Amino acid sequence: MSHVRKSIRDNIKTTLTGLATTRSNVFQSRVYPMHGSKLPGILLYNRSEETAYETVSTPRTQIRRCEYQVEIYVKGVANYDDTLDQICLEIEEALYTDLTRGGNAKDTRITSFDADFDGGGDQPVAVCTLTVEVTYQVRENNPDISI
Repeated sequence: MSHVRKSIRDNIKTTLTGLATTRSNVFQSRVYPMHGSKLPGILLYNRSEETAYETVSTPRTQIRRCEYQVEIYVKGVANYDDTLDQICLEIEEALYTDLTRGGNAKDTRITSFDADFDGGGDQPVAVCTLTVEVTYQVRENNPDISI
């Protein structure tokens, strides 16, 4: 079996694949080169995770809050903000249709938005990042099964 964190990441990738603007350009990597036919596109990866213990007897129950980064890349000469906002709209609508990430999570929240622009290269690239916080629960000795 896979770690619940991976199962949730896979669910987010499936959820974001096929959006109107980015289509199938969704990649689970923070180092995947984003250029040409891959744009507009999305990179998805884990950023961090916090663990809190809910019980004292072993095996203890853990509540985990994992941050997933959803980076959106757009290339062009105009209307960056409009395109980024459109993609964010599509992502938010898709993510909020199933807060349980296929039954693996207790909650899903978008907690931040950040945008940046790079004027280098043949065409400028706009990048924005959504931080998606997913809360899930496991037993400390069995992180591949959500409870």
